[in-house]
Amino acid sequence: MVLFPSHPAATISRHVGPVHCVTYSSGAGQYILTGGQDRKIHLFNSTTTAHIQTYDSHGYEILSLSVSPDNSRFASVGGDKSAFLWDVSTAKTLRRFAGHYARINTCAFNHDASVLVTGSFDRSVRCWDVKSSSVKPIMVFEEAGDSITSLTVGDGEVITACVDGKLRRYDLRMGRVYVDVIGGSAITSVTETGDGNAVLVSGLDETIRLMDKASGGCLMSYRGHRNREFRVGSTFAMVDSYVVSGSEDGTVWAWDILEGKCVFREVAHAGKVVGAVAVHDGRREMVTAGVDGTVVIWRTE
Repeated sequence: MVLFPSHPAATISRHVGPVHCVTYSSGAGQYILTGGQDRKIHLFNSTTTAHIQTYDSHGYEILSLSVSPDNSRFASVGGDKSAFLWDVSTAKTLRRFAGHYARINTCAFNHDASVLVTGSFDRSVRCWDVKSSSVKPIMVFEEAGDSITSLTVGDGEVITACVDGKLRRYDLRMGRVYVDVIGGSAITSVTETGDGNAVLVSGLDETIRLMDKASGGCLMSYRGHRNREFRVGSTFAMVDSYVVSGSEDGTVWAWDILEGKCVFREVAHAGKVVGAVAVHDGRREMVTAGVDGTVVIWRTE
């Protein structure tokens, strides 16, 4: 079995300018959503690469996407300072959640998409009740010392990554916040393991760290890629067996999660920054997005 292919299976080019975010649809991952600097969101069939729909209501660049578990809705955020809730089939916005004072860098639904969590350049995290008609957030976290770059929503908790170099875990049931200082540099990405015991943290010191949630200790570090200036995302592959990341030099990397050894490194996106990556284990597939305006699909043989 070949773990990662040596050549991309397909390249999609629909955006004009950098593509900032990419995600698979929930469940079988039949579709791919992309968002870019051109203020547009595109929906593609991940098997045929056919373009299905364009979502066009943002007035500024799109920086993050999150899909509901039933694939009927998705959320998008960016420079508008508002979070958009979309109906997938009609391409219409159902709601707009306004309250942040600067661009929104990241968003994520909870397990049933009843709550949307957003993190902003204004240093705040806001939780929005998707089911109610209220225009005010149900919770606001303002402990961060700088811009929120990434977040993940787990079972009764929200974990945020911040430019101040701190990882904050909000225990919603206990009403407590736990803070870990990571490497002394800005954090650009945070992703939780499937079992919820650890998180993957990318920083501007060109290091990705696997952190134990309970102790705050570093379990393993992954290096080799370039990440000094831009937000570069990382994630897990093959049921948390590998770590995958983009790089500022146009390469895509993968490491063995236990040994920290690089098992895959390939050039893509015309050698320009690869800022976003998503993996779908069921499809044995990953997708990367870059500053060159393309989305590349990689399939395992």
